[in-house]
Amino acid sequence: MNFHHVPVLFEECLNGLAIRENGIYVDGTLGGAGHSSAIAQRLRGGRLIGIDRDANAIEAASKRLEPYADRVTIVKNNFSNIKQVLSDLQIDKIDGALLDLGVSSHQLDEPERGFSYMHDAPLDMRMDRQAQKSAYDVVNGYSEEELARIIRTYGEENWAKRIAAFIAKRRAMNPVRTTGELVGIIKDAIPAGARQEGGHPAKRTFQAIRIEVNGELEILKDAVNDFTEVLKPGGRLCIITFHSLEDRIIKDAFSALAQGCTCPREFPVCVCGKQPKVKIITRKPIVASQQELDENTRAKSAKLRIAEVL
Repeated sequence: MNFHHVPVLFEECLNGLAIRENGIYVDGTLGGAGHSSAIAQRLRGGRLIGIDRDANAIEAASKRLEPYADRVTIVKNNFSNIKQVLSDLQIDKIDGALLDLGVSSHQLDEPERGFSYMHDAPLDMRMDRQAQKSAYDVVNGYSEEELARIIRTYGEENWAKRIAAFIAKRRAMNPVRTTGELVGIIKDAIPAGARQEGGHPAKRTFQAIRIEVNGELEILKDAVNDFTEVLKPGGRLCIITFHSLEDRIIKDAFSALAQGCTCPREFPVCVCGKQPKVKIITRKPIVASQQELDENTRAKSAKLRIAEVL
C-alpha cells in the first residue's frame, strides 16, 4: 500500500503553527503524515500526537514517522474527540493543532474506496472503514427529498432536485451499487448545456454524499471550540478547508470566539462580561501560491485560517 498525500499550504501551515521545539502539537488529520513529519522534525523534547480515523492512513503514517518514534504518538480516532484523546494520554494542554479537512489524495486515488468519480468502484466513501453507513446506504436508503436536500446543501448543486429524482427512479428498478452507475445517473440528470460548466458534473454530488457519510460538517463547530479549550495561551489552531461550507463554518466559529462584549451599544458599561478567547491571525484566508498550484492542482480550493488562543 502506497499512501500518497501531497500536503497543501505546507510552509504556510508550519509558519502558522509557530512551532516551539519543546511544545506539544496535534495533527488531527494525520493522513500520510506530510505535515506531521515536518512538525516532528522540528521538535526537540516536544511531542506530536497524530490522529486519523482511516486505518490505512495510520499504517502509512506510522512507517513515515518511524524516525521520530521517540516524540510521536499516533491515535486512531476522530479529531472531534480531541478532549478524550488528550485525557487518555494524560495531556492537559497543547501548544498547537492542525486540521487539514476533506479527503486525502490517497483516498481519491485508491479506486476501491469509492471517493472518486473518475474510477468505477463500489459505493463506499467511508473514511473509517469500520463505520456502518456508506455511500450505498445514502444513495439507496435516503428518501428522494432527503437526497435532494443533502445534494443541494452539502454540494451546492443547482440540479439537486433533478439528480435526486433520477436516482430514485433508477434505484426503484435496481440498487445503485457503483460510483460508475451514480456518475451515469448524474450525467443523465444534468442537461447537456449545464454539464459544460464547472468541471466534472458529478463533483458536487459526490462531495455532498461524502460529507453526509462521514458527518464532516456536523462536528466542525464543536471541534473548533474544543480545540481552543485545550490550547495553551499563545497556542495556534490552523485549519485548512476545501469548500465554501467548511470555510464558512470555520470563519464564523473563529469570529464568535474572537468576539468580546455583546452588550447593546447604548449600554454605558458592559454587563455580559464576555471576553474574546482567540485572536484571529488571518483576517483573510491564506491560499496557494501560483507555484504550488502549478505543482499540485488539488491545492486550488484550499484555504488556511489561523487563530491564536488568548
